[in-house]
Amino acid sequence: MLRRLYDWTMGLAAHRHAMAALFGVSFIESSVFPIPPDVLMIPMVLAQRARAMAIALVATAGSVLGALLGYWIGAALMDTVGQWVLTAYGKQAAWQDLAARFAEYGGWAVLFAALTPFPFKVITIFSGAVGLPLPLFLLTSVLGRAGRFFIVAGLLWRFGPPIRIFIEERLGLVFTLFMVALIGGFIALRYL
Repeated sequence: MLRRLYDWTMGLAAHRHAMAALFGVSFIESSVFPIPPDVLMIPMVLAQRARAMAIALVATAGSVLGALLGYWIGAALMDTVGQWVLTAYGKQAAWQDLAARFAEYGGWAVLFAALTPFPFKVITIFSGAVGLPLPLFLLTSVLGRAGRFFIVAGLLWRFGPPIRIFIEERLGLVFTLFMVALIGGFIALRYL
């Protein structure tokens, strides 16, 4: 099933309504859809490199608006839809442990999930469920998603097809290492 969803998403990249499809995929990926928008965005940028930043902007806007849906699911539907999504992604058991730490580091968690391959939808739903302040949630969602999509689009615009392999195979690792270093730096500053 996942392969069919992936192939369907790749087929959207060549469609004349690809920008609308990218917005839609970005929107639903932030709350329930398992395929990240990068799968659609990468071939779109490679096909239209001059529109790379517009494509990144559409992905960011769709993703952040979809994150608000995820937040609402967590805030209003946690007992029904929220539990189903968390269970589907295997995150229900970690609920209590994560909730305890989320009060202190929730903004960092949103930023981390927005930048990395970690399922963003889990954090959007969780943010609503634990009542993370909405302004903090929006700020970190915008910064993280814009950072992720604009960096990918910028690399594709600058380097073209050869960078695609790097992005698809290693960019998640690079973002993860960056976030670990960033958070580690703030933690170190706190205790030094």
